[in-house]
Amino acid sequence: MRWMSRATVNVLLIVATLYTLMPLTWLVFAATKSQSDLYSTPGFAFGDFNLFANIANVSAENGGIFFRWYLNSILYAGVGAAASAFITVMCGYAFDKYHWWGKEKLFGVVLLGVLVPTTATALPLYLLASKVGLVNTFWAVFIPVLVHPFGVYLARVLSSGYVPGEVLEAARSDGAGEIRTFLRVALPMLLPAFVTIFLFQFTAIWNNFFLPLVMLNDQQLYPLSLGLFTWEKQGNAFPEFHSLVITGSLLSVVPLLVVFMSLQRFWKAGMTAGSVK
Repeated sequence: MRWMSRATVNVLLIVATLYTLMPLTWLVFAATKSQSDLYSTPGFAFGDFNLFANIANVSAENGGIFFRWYLNSILYAGVGAAASAFITVMCGYAFDKYHWWGKEKLFGVVLLGVLVPTTATALPLYLLASKVGLVNTFWAVFIPVLVHPFGVYLARVLSSGYVPGEVLEAARSDGAGEIRTFLRVALPMLLPAFVTIFLFQFTAIWNNFFLPLVMLNDQQLYPLSLGLFTWEKQGNAFPEFHSLVITGSLLSVVPLLVVFMSLQRFWKAGMTAGSVK
């Protein structure tokens, strides 16, 4: 019975993995096809290999604006996720290691922020941005992504498991101030937490669509998600845009794979922290 249950679990995991990989697999097949093969061949079959020509078409469209969108997404997601993770880790560390009046009530407010969907905040954020003149600027998309309530909760939990209070007291006894204690002692211990939060936020910002849609109307500021959406809308009148969107979508997956593969060991450590001592 034991081997049967293990085999059943393995079969279910294999089926779930195949189901998860099916869209990406189809994307790989489709991105290698010419315009005619895209509609005349089965979805999970190769036609004439046309990947490099498709990439060249993506690069040439509208003066190479696709790679401007690519750079924008890297700035929004890379710099935004790093800044957000640093701010979030500081907040979680402060909630864990310091005591002040009303701390738990304030933390409860932070947890309420986890329950609010990001789409519900897009219109209020637009109204605030319009008041201060940030609409249709880089900052209209960048500043809101610095806030990550779930990351604050996660950072507090990981801080309690990663940073012993005795180590902080020893650093303070040696004359280190609070800022130096955090930067030189606590932050290196919280590196797995930082990377875990960074990965969560990087993925969320990279896939962010509704906020840029509300905030931006200058195509030079679009992230990939919004830029590919504009191409997809043109596909109804110009079918060649479907091939551009497919190839662009495949290229847009590359940074996510690179980030996850390069930071995987830190992510695993952060996700398993405190599970079993």
